[in-house]
Amino acid sequence: MLNPKKHLSFDSLLYGMSRTFDKIEDHRVPSVKYGLRDTLMSGFAMMFTQEPSLLQFQQTQKNVTEACNLETVFGVKDIPKDSQMRDIIDNVDRENFRPIFSNYFERLRRGKHLENFELFPNQYYLAIDGSQYFGSEKVQCPGCLEKHHKNGSVSYAHHILQGAIMHPDQKVVIPFMPMEIRNEDGHQKQDCEMNAAKRFIDATHKDHPRLNIILGGDGLFSKQPVIEDARDKNMNFIFVAKPDDHKVLMEWVDIKRATGNMGTKTIIEGNTSHIYEWVNQIPLNGNKETVIINYFRYQKIINENGVERISYRNSWVTDFLIGEKNIETLVRGGKCRWKVENECFNTLKNQGYNIEHNYGHGEKNLSFNFLCLILLAFYFHQIFELTDGIFQDCRKKWGSKKNLWSKIRALLDFFIFDSWYHLLEFLLNPQKVRAYSKPP
Repeated sequence: MLNPKKHLSFDSLLYGMSRTFDKIEDHRVPSVKYGLRDTLMSGFAMMFTQEPSLLQFQQTQKNVTEACNLETVFGVKDIPKDSQMRDIIDNVDRENFRPIFSNYFERLRRGKHLENFELFPNQYYLAIDGSQYFGSEKVQCPGCLEKHHKNGSVSYAHHILQGAIMHPDQKVVIPFMPMEIRNEDGHQKQDCEMNAAKRFIDATHKDHPRLNIILGGDGLFSKQPVIEDARDKNMNFIFVAKPDDHKVLMEWVDIKRATGNMGTKTIIEGNTSHIYEWVNQIPLNGNKETVIINYFRYQKIINENGVERISYRNSWVTDFLIGEKNIETLVRGGKCRWKVENECFNTLKNQGYNIEHNYGHGEKNLSFNFLCLILLAFYFHQIFELTDGIFQDCRKKWGSKKNLWSKIRALLDFFIFDSWYHLLEFLLNPQKVRAYSKPP
């Protein structure tokens, strides 16, 4: 069994989060009953266990037994009621969560767990994508994006631009602090993914100024403004380039192909052909001050009884100079972008995290702050999947993540544990490890 390194253990990660919450300036009157730290840690515990009713159960448990898992496992002394928690978290500045994301990333780097995420030596692929996490036709706040429909109705929504480090050979993804797509006071124009991408690039560079990033994304980002922003921050890029969105670029590609000035590589595996094409140093668009980029395309063709069928095709633009030695890696990186949707958004929406559930909307920052707490819970779990042998053994024993977390929630409701690892040990060996139904 692989024990996690001390700085990546549950207790150490939780302590780091707790210290960050302790540093947040509390502008409320001194006589408040529930501190910011306990309130934020209570919200995190809800998201960590994927249990919206956790606070109610734990308060009942404490009333009966004079102890509860929120206290012993998560270090919460005073448990707020749901309504109180929402009011307090709504007023917390969303940027207070940023140092936690950066700190956890640095812990993984220090533990050398990032080495397996290098797409090229000492370079990391960071995919970005947008997603909606709240939508309503009735509930709204000043930051909501508005959509006016033909029938005269208006719907309200919150979106984010999420980024995560990923690798074609790794199931785990490493989330970064999301960038909220929201309307700000005094701005008449709706915020959008493109603007959020520019802010994300700037914030990520400030958070990780020495990290060698390869920015990845879909066709929305293969435009000159985003490419220039990435270059200004010394980031490389691999963006999807759809032919219909890049008429001038494709004219150059067609000319290069017709004149035999295009690099090609074909790999045949049984009845499957992998066909690579690339061309360097061509203009992205027809603007006078266009950026010069490199283009590549990949096709996977399957021969079935003499009939060829294209099973996959895509094309990208990049600033890497392309050749036979790196074309396959570039394609693997470009194809890896789907993980931000599958391993990140689909997991967060469908595997118990329920990011689209309205835990509370608020008037200021509540909706986004709850999302940050969900992402931090997800970050914890990703770190466990990567580094924690005890957690990994529990996963193997209980099968799916959903089954494991249902067991964990049931245990937290009915027993008291000294620590997170006490709970995991009980899950592994319930006949040998004692849990407490009342304080020891």
